[in-house]
Amino acid sequence: MNATPSVFHPAELVVYPAQGVGTIERIDSQQVGGMTCDFFIVRIIASNVTLMVPLHSAGRVGLRHLVSPEEAEEVLAFLRTAAAKNVCTGQNWNRRFREYSDKLQSPDLHQVASVLKELLSIGQVKELSFGEKRLQEQAMGLVCGELAQVLQMEEATIREQIIAAHTPESNAGAATS
Repeated sequence: MNATPSVFHPAELVVYPAQGVGTIERIDSQQVGGMTCDFFIVRIIASNVTLMVPLHSAGRVGLRHLVSPEEAEEVLAFLRTAAAKNVCTGQNWNRRFREYSDKLQSPDLHQVASVLKELLSIGQVKELSFGEKRLQEQAMGLVCGELAQVLQMEEATIREQIIAAHTPESNAGAATS
């Protein structure tokens, strides 16, 4: 292993885009194409998948620390409020799917949360397609997994709060209050 300094350390929780929260198990060196390369070995908590992330490109691929508790509270507050605007559901689904998929790959939790909120809003207007439901579940898992770790809450509790904020009954009650 070379002396490349890293900002991540074994046993630390990190986020890998589109995969979620994981634990850095160790830093390994392996021979790749006749060269020695150093890798973070990251085990994703939700899926128990192990990833090998090259140290030299960890930042480029979006490996990052968990958000701060303040940022987590901001994201949760954003998701607990119903959408203020109507979401355009007439837009080409292929274009929307690509846009959502790109945002889910983003290392920015706010981008992932915006996809989740938009899909929850669309779901109030029409039945989500299979692809939309799949993207919504992926976004929900990514957001809730990180928020649960940061805020020391149960993932199910966060999920329930977000869904409750986007059910027609809760929005109607909020409008009359």
